[in-house]
Amino acid sequence: MLNYLIFIDRRIIVNSTQVSYFRLSAYFDTGLFKYLYFLLILSLYVFIVCANVLLVVVICVNRSLHEPMYLFLVSLFVNELYGSTGLFPFLLVQILSDIHTVSAPFCFLQIFCLHTYGGIEFWILAIMSYDRYLAICYPLQYHTRMTSKKISLLIALTWLYPFFVSTLTASVLTAPLQLCGNIINKVYCDNYSVVKLACSDTTANNIFGLVNIFTVIIGLIILNLFSYMRILKVCFSGSRQTRQKAVSTCTPHLLSLLSFSFGAFFELIQSRFDMNYLPNMLRIFLSLYWLTCQPLINPLLYGLKMSKIRIVCRDLLFGGKRKLNMLPGN
Repeated sequence: MLNYLIFIDRRIIVNSTQVSYFRLSAYFDTGLFKYLYFLLILSLYVFIVCANVLLVVVICVNRSLHEPMYLFLVSLFVNELYGSTGLFPFLLVQILSDIHTVSAPFCFLQIFCLHTYGGIEFWILAIMSYDRYLAICYPLQYHTRMTSKKISLLIALTWLYPFFVSTLTASVLTAPLQLCGNIINKVYCDNYSVVKLACSDTTANNIFGLVNIFTVIIGLIILNLFSYMRILKVCFSGSRQTRQKAVSTCTPHLLSLLSFSFGAFFELIQSRFDMNYLPNMLRIFLSLYWLTCQPLINPLLYGLKMSKIRIVCRDLLFGGKRKLNMLPGN
């Protein structure tokens, strides 16, 4: 029995090596349809880049939009461009390729980019909830509470903390793991999918992941819930004008928050539990939804729902001068 255990231990040591590439097994042969998928993904990526760049330019060049909420929106749109660039060009190459492999360094780079994108998205949405809470619940004190220094600090925190966490996760915890395989059942590189391939101890990865979920993600969700509970309280007790302003400014953000939260939840469930009984196309859609929903819907939500941005975009694209005599936040 002892000799058998020694043999098994030696076999594990031999098979646990640092792989040089990963194979993405979620791709399947689509024949000539791959060119249709390529054009569809390319069209989505072009729309994302054009729409988000347009909104960033509109907010930056128009001084009437240099308000806290719109500065947070610039950070949001830049993050959409960042996350999309980490995913869509990679998908386009893989769709046309017959061999769906990716080098280990690029795989870890993509893990870093996509997880950073997800973390920044959660932080920005939470801070925007807090900003709307101050604007609606404390309108007379809003500009004294949301100062330029505070805005800069919040935006810096929004970007620096997720970069720190992603660097620690990808390079310190995941990259050194000894792996017994190189097959990832997704169409892109995912941190947890790589961790599941490990033969070495992954206790540190699991503990760090749980701590990050409960201290950061749950904390940000509680901040969002607190902000909207206070906003709803003011809406029900305030005037009709107050309710209309709250609805016009909070609806895009609330829809964006719910969409991203549901997408992240589906991805979490799919990564942690066996979903092989689901159709392959549905599993691919669920794994991509949380990465593609925000860059696609946010320009539409904020560009069409928020009248101030809509008017400036219309004037920028079609010419004409309009006076933007609107309340802050509309």
